[in-house]
Amino acid sequence: MNVETGKLHPGEARCPAISTQDIIAADKVEAPGWVRSESYEFLGSEDISKDRYISPDFARREMESMWTRTWQFACREEHIPEAGDYYVYDIGPYSFIVTRIEDGSIKAHFNACLHRGTKLKPSGTAGYASNIKCPFHGWTWNLDGTNKKVLCPWDFPHVDPDKLTLPEARVETLGGFVWINMDAEAPALRDYLGAKAVEHIEAWKLEDRYIYCHVQKSYPANWKLTVEAFMEAYHVLDTHPQVAPSNADANSQYDVYGEHVNRFISCLGVISPHLEGKFTEQQILDQFTIGDASVLSDDRPMVGDGTARQAMADMFRGMFEQATNSDLSNVSDSELLDCFSYTIFPNTYLFPGISLPMVYRFRPDPKDHRRCIYEVMFMRPVPKDGPRPDPAEPIILRDDQSFAEAEGMDPGFGKILDQDTDNLYAQQEGLEASAKSGLTLGNYQEIRIRHFERAIDKYVAMPPKLPSR
Repeated sequence: MNVETGKLHPGEARCPAISTQDIIAADKVEAPGWVRSESYEFLGSEDISKDRYISPDFARREMESMWTRTWQFACREEHIPEAGDYYVYDIGPYSFIVTRIEDGSIKAHFNACLHRGTKLKPSGTAGYASNIKCPFHGWTWNLDGTNKKVLCPWDFPHVDPDKLTLPEARVETLGGFVWINMDAEAPALRDYLGAKAVEHIEAWKLEDRYIYCHVQKSYPANWKLTVEAFMEAYHVLDTHPQVAPSNADANSQYDVYGEHVNRFISCLGVISPHLEGKFTEQQILDQFTIGDASVLSDDRPMVGDGTARQAMADMFRGMFEQATNSDLSNVSDSELLDCFSYTIFPNTYLFPGISLPMVYRFRPDPKDHRRCIYEVMFMRPVPKDGPRPDPAEPIILRDDQSFAEAEGMDPGFGKILDQDTDNLYAQQEGLEASAKSGLTLGNYQEIRIRHFERAIDKYVAMPPKLPSR
């Protein structure tokens, strides 16, 4: 139980309701160590400057100094399972052909011809190719990036084909994800994430999941505002009133790991501290709205003498096992129910839970710093029997479309995403209209935002790091 005693130092205050760890400790099936850990750090109380969200110069500095130095999730290994499979990943003006080559390793080639700069593969595409051929003049490269053909070589005596290898970004894999980095001098991915965060990611076995729904939408808001809209549960009561009866929002747990990873744990199946005593356990169970409801039966269980949280955990275990043909007997109640939200700086969210198994990816619009691209990918365990399912093709929504319209999206969760992102319109316009120079953050509930912006500040203070051969 969170209890305030004596004079508190900055960052020590917590919601006086039952703590996240006390909720999880009462579960029937014990949670693993990564769930039961805590790692909060007070990072100050200063306002965050609003210029970073509205200034085109700040966006330019991010692109020159931050995006070119950081590890980014480009695709899943399941997108490129065989030699010749490729996936195009774009970030700002940069574009990469991520492909598996003949020896099974993965390359990320800069997506530009070394003749006259033509993009070799269209943005937003994936597929198979035995080589990489420019559509303009036919210059061709092998999958490993070495030059295969220059059309009319007699006219290029000044060009050495051995020096025409396609430039490439660094590539590493972790958890079934393919990560790339343009900076040859950046730390290795595992060093960048830190030992504790890597330990958590490896425990999730995300390589044993696949993407069954992939939805993309653009927003008229700076990419950082969109990232930060999901970093706290402080907004739940007013933004998602339908969720509050079964979401421990104000007593969610927040943690930071090194410079590039942070998380929150938000327990589900329990009442918001704001609504304590206003709902029965059965009403909490009846109003449980978060998760992959497509696998659940129409008949919800009765609480009986237990709790809504335990009833939902028992139900989820059986339903998810049946729907995914997988064994979840050793999975804790917390992993089945709760929202675990990890931010991998700069632009990836991993949600390793079972009922909320998602990945978010955020990218700035290369033509407008007030717009961004937001992707949601839902994952399920790979079935025990039969072939591994192919990853879902992305569904691209128009600005005026609801997430609930996307095929495969749970309508209730689609409404939650609409509520989250509808705030972004007002926030971007409000910041530009505001006479106040910055944003004021809570010391605990909004620590992830401060941690995230601290990393932004570190990188934009560096000199430009422009890719070169």
